[in-house]
Amino acid sequence: MKVYFDASRHDHQEALRALWSATYPDQELHGLISDQWKEMGWQGRDPSTDFRGAGFISLENLLFFAKTFSTSFQCLLKKQGGKRSAWEYPFAVAGVNITFMIMQMLDLEATKPRTFVRSVFLQMLSENEWAFDLLYCVAFLVMDKQWLERNATYMEFNDVLKSTRAQLERELLMDDVLRIEEMPSYSLLS
Repeated sequence: MKVYFDASRHDHQEALRALWSATYPDQELHGLISDQWKEMGWQGRDPSTDFRGAGFISLENLLFFAKTFSTSFQCLLKKQGGKRSAWEYPFAVAGVNITFMIMQMLDLEATKPRTFVRSVFLQMLSENEWAFDLLYCVAFLVMDKQWLERNATYMEFNDVLKSTRAQLERELLMDDVLRIEEMPSYSLLS
């Protein structure tokens, strides 16, 4: 599952360019190492240094979100919903952390399912190859909703992520949820 981001790989470079284009379609990217990346919420000029924990899949998740649910993606990126904190979470880095949280929640590094939530998710994945990406999009919106409800600050990001995980686990284990699209929080997507 885990493919590390490799800045020397052409396909990884193209995925970064595609993320930029999907995020800022009217703004030219001046290079894969540029101060422009900071406006998306990367920690520095080189986004490739922020993929350590989750790897290439976190870039794929961000790209899927930007292309598939562009309205929700742009709303989160621009922090348009609700009363925002003075110390907001950095969007792109939060996205990488959400991928990592989902990977841990689903125990994807294990060779055999050790948790019921993983077994449930693997069934969903067997019926929809985009289940992980869809769960990621839902998770990002759940995290932001909880962020706003708590009036959280940057220092509380990990607590918000923990409560996001707990909510996702509850929803995935509901008897009437057989697909990601049936999760109550799926309705947050637009």
